[in-house]
Amino acid sequence: MLSKIIGSGLTRRTFLKSTAATALSAGLPGAALAAGETIKIGFLAPLTGPVAAWGKPGLDGCQIWAERVNAAGGIKLESGSHMVEFIGYDNEYDPAKARTGATKLIREDGVSFIMMLGGDTWPGVQPVADKTGMLFSTLLPSDLSPDTTTLIAPAEVHPIYNVTGVEWLAENKPELKTAVMCAQDDALGLPSVATYLAAFEAAGITMNEEPLLFDPATTDFAPVVTRLLSSSPDIVCLDTCYSDYVHPICEQLFQQGYEGQIISCTADFYDQIIAKTSKEFMEGFVFQFPDFDDPALNSDQINFEDPNGFFAEYNKRHPGEWGAVSWEYASIMDLWKAAAEKAGSADPEAVIAAMKEGGTGEHAFGDARWWGTELFGIDNALVGDWPVVVIENGKATIKGFKNIPDWYDKHGDLLVKHMKAYDQMWDQRG
Repeated sequence: MLSKIIGSGLTRRTFLKSTAATALSAGLPGAALAAGETIKIGFLAPLTGPVAAWGKPGLDGCQIWAERVNAAGGIKLESGSHMVEFIGYDNEYDPAKARTGATKLIREDGVSFIMMLGGDTWPGVQPVADKTGMLFSTLLPSDLSPDTTTLIAPAEVHPIYNVTGVEWLAENKPELKTAVMCAQDDALGLPSVATYLAAFEAAGITMNEEPLLFDPATTDFAPVVTRLLSSSPDIVCLDTCYSDYVHPICEQLFQQGYEGQIISCTADFYDQIIAKTSKEFMEGFVFQFPDFDDPALNSDQINFEDPNGFFAEYNKRHPGEWGAVSWEYASIMDLWKAAAEKAGSADPEAVIAAMKEGGTGEHAFGDARWWGTELFGIDNALVGDWPVVVIENGKATIKGFKNIPDWYDKHGDLLVKHMKAYDQMWDQRG
């Protein structure tokens, strides 16, 4: 239906406008906020189950963000100052439940914006986004395509930032020449595999064998690790494995006597891994997500307000639960708030226009640009610097920031090559 309308000369933008305008009575986006009305933000992510580590900690961080903003007077629009409230919906990382949740958040709760983890759940939600014009965010730019005009990836450029860890390894440990990799076979694992392969190739690091893709239902990782170690690699790459996989894989690496380099997208709850292995075993572990008490986050380039204080408050309320996404959804809200206040409105179309004006934005780790046409068919990912984090003496430490567009300018052809090999380019995904 939409394609027929667009084909007849009505633009998608106009269509979304008209859809929103005729749906106000159903509670769809577009209705102006009344003076003093609370702005509601939808949080549509896995809050339970094996992927909950990339959902629930984010909602907890958003509650702290909301309290800070509300204490400072709320979000200031043309209609006045508005308090902000988050409404969570557990999609259990299931596309059908995600679609139900998106519909509820829009029609029943009247949210102005919906944040998601993305991945396998986005295809279930996209028809709702198309129908309503609601603005959604994802932590996975691999969800983006020319059709996802109301989807943005403003915080995390997964999996492209993974190139920075490999680049740092090549520069600081040039003696490491060979690698192996494992990943779960899903929408999070596959584009990350392609990215790591491109990064290793760019760094001159040889893969000993094809990446080992395991079923997401896997619970026994002893055979996986035995196979990984069979070629005596210098580097074991854990790709973007969920924490429920990273922990047992690391335990198996420890038990099977591995003493080499480990690199992973995340190391959520790494203190628990150290407790089950040893501080010495985890020394030098490279990943992409810092603790926010890191002094490097107090530099002028950082656009996240009081990261040390946020980290302290988070850990006071949720001890032992800080992870990769604890700050990310809150940083997205910084961007959304700034755009809404600039536009004077919480209307989704007004917010995204203000957010992307000028083609740049203030990412948590510094100024960045809206990018992505080369890889996703649309410039809806905010891309700039990303930190390289190394565990030193049992503590995550930022070793530096590397620029993702700079890497892509040099090696983008490799990334496209490997993305195509794994059917992960936007025009290959059905």
